[in-house]
Amino acid sequence: MALDVTDLRSFYGSPLGETARRFVGAILARRWDSVVGLSIAGLGYATPYLEMFHDHPLRLFAMMPAEQGVVNWPASGPSSSALIDDSMLPLPDSCIDRMLLAHALENAEHPHELLSEVWRVLTPGGRLIVVAPNRSGLWARLDTTPFGHGRPYSRGQLLDLMRESLFSPIYWSEALYTPPLQRASWLRFAPAIERVSGRLSLPGAGVIVVEATKQLYRLVGVRRSRRTLSQFAPALAPALTPRPFGLGPPRNAARKQDGAPS
Repeated sequence: MALDVTDLRSFYGSPLGETARRFVGAILARRWDSVVGLSIAGLGYATPYLEMFHDHPLRLFAMMPAEQGVVNWPASGPSSSALIDDSMLPLPDSCIDRMLLAHALENAEHPHELLSEVWRVLTPGGRLIVVAPNRSGLWARLDTTPFGHGRPYSRGQLLDLMRESLFSPIYWSEALYTPPLQRASWLRFAPAIERVSGRLSLPGAGVIVVEATKQLYRLVGVRRSRRTLSQFAPALAPALTPRPFGLGPPRNAARKQDGAPS
């Protein structure tokens, strides 16, 4: 069951949610440092991370699935959010330069259909960033945060899903090493925990961040040949072939031909 949009908004309004937004947002800012003149869309609940690009791109809007619900965003000015069906995005082909999926892939009923739609609306060479819960991290094991709901992923699972959907991963990162606790004492040490754990590439991060490009050709994989029995052995005829009744020479005629007495 997908999270309600009010729960997501409440989480990002808390100190722990602000910590998550800051750490994940730092990775996004490094990857998309120049978005002037580009069209950017967020899918799922990506508005906490889209705010850092608000003054630079050509177009910036958020799409939220119907199962989750939608909120007006941004808080001031014309609304740039829409309620959508994530299996049929209301966009023409090749119109988005950058797509951000946050709280989307893990809650999608059909992840392949979702990524196929994202592939369709991205421009040639367009880029996709997915923020997904890490199945081996502590955040995915506790349902006190939005990252503890839905289907968590390992890096290998994300890699297979991307390739099957015609995306080529070009960058991997992890974030949220700090425990998902609202205690002020833990949050005070969160930057140090994040910095040291990231440098040492320790396991157990809360989320996996993968960036991929739209692939315009299909990879040539190993063909699986369908071998039949005829490839291993010659065709065999049945030893006994039934003959319909009433056809062929009578039994007495066959004996006469062999010289047998009638």
